[in-house]
Amino acid sequence: MSASDRISQKLKLAFNSNKIEVIDESHLHAGHAGARPEGESHFAVTIISEKFTGLSRVARHKLVYDALRDELNSGVHALRMKTLTPEEI
Repeated sequence: MSASDRISQKLKLAFNSNKIEVIDESHLHAGHAGARPEGESHFAVTIISEKFTGLSRVARHKLVYDALRDELNSGVHALRMKTLTPEEI
């Protein structure tokens, strides 16, 4: 299973999300620190979930980091996030 698929699966489980989008942006970072020749190191995610209601952006990001701890410790170098509630879209 690709890193993108694992990220998507874990986010769906953690956030019971209305929408999850995972984009591999590794090709944009070729040659930069943390970039791997095989890719799958830099991702952008969009998550729309009720679980973010009442939370600050920092608290939302911490929840995402917690859900993806294994990936962030084993090859994912960067994660760009957009975390929204259904009311914010």
